[in-house]
Amino acid sequence: MVTVNIGMLHYLIDHIYGAFMHRTKISPPFFSRGWGGSKLELLERMIKDLFPEVEGQNWPPSLIQPIWRTVWETRSACLREGVFRTTCDEQLISALPPESHTARVAFLAPKHVPPQKMACVVHLAGTGDHSFDRRLHLGGPLLKENIATMVLESPFYGRRRPMLQHGSKLLCVSDLLLLGRTTIDETRSLLHWLDSEAGFGKMGVCGLSMGGVHAAMVGSLHPTPVATLPFLSPHSAVVAFCEGILRYGTAWEALREDLAVQKPAMTLEDVRERMRNVLSLTDVTRFPIPKNPNAVIFVAATDDGYIPKHSVLELQKAWPGSEVRWVTGGHVSSFLLHNDEFRRAIIDGLNRLEWKEPPF
Repeated sequence: MVTVNIGMLHYLIDHIYGAFMHRTKISPPFFSRGWGGSKLELLERMIKDLFPEVEGQNWPPSLIQPIWRTVWETRSACLREGVFRTTCDEQLISALPPESHTARVAFLAPKHVPPQKMACVVHLAGTGDHSFDRRLHLGGPLLKENIATMVLESPFYGRRRPMLQHGSKLLCVSDLLLLGRTTIDETRSLLHWLDSEAGFGKMGVCGLSMGGVHAAMVGSLHPTPVATLPFLSPHSAVVAFCEGILRYGTAWEALREDLAVQKPAMTLEDVRERMRNVLSLTDVTRFPIPKNPNAVIFVAATDDGYIPKHSVLELQKAWPGSEVRWVTGGHVSSFLLHNDEFRRAIIDGLNRLEWKEPPF
């Protein structure tokens, strides 16, 4: 009788999928245009500026006024799409491709429920998630719990993708940092809009994989408590690009050649060390502990070929009071099969927040 190790099977599926996506010539590798030159230096400096000198002194989110249009509505729910100018400062806007200057969001909400008695969660994109559909599918069943869903289209993705970029394969390392910094700014502004303009009683932020890293950063830096729900996420992009499957889809030789202009004797190991140093800026364990760590729930997979267990546990250790929940599967299979567990985490995280006091 042949016994099958299910965990190993999930892990193998991740590697087979990764090999198909990142080792074939179907699409170019990540960072085929190199490091990004002066843009990378700008981003390194500005990401270091994210960390408040005094813990708890987070910079205020920018005000936005999205322009909305209704996509559809039923007796019980309404889907709208909105646009607003990115909330980045002018230095970052000049570094962004023109296609990414306008942010797009989808907003799915129950009707006939006062906003102060509703919650809303902002869903952030994982690698390769160029549309609203998957995240609306995740959030849709939560309408019956009076939980609205807001979906942000990432810069460099969907209609915000630069013309020369193929799919999700960012052209420069600086683009990865720029995507993250812009996503943080825009998400904090959306949460501020949900709070001050729309009047929601509770807010949260979630994301899968790369989106989960960004969700953790937003939850850390937002000035008020929000439910923070990273799914299948590492503590840092170092894990994904230097340890996980994505290292096979990275243009190491192009990165070496870019550095060799300044230092001709660069080896591939030198390049990988440079990548680790740059991406250490995305290490969420360096960020402040969220205002309510009890409302932080990580959902991780037992046999994830992209995200090792130690990475998830480092985040839990850095944020005492947070919770880790494990689902059986790999990165790809959990993404497909465990939406109910993700929804349960959203509900439970929001339940750990106090309702906002209604204004008099």
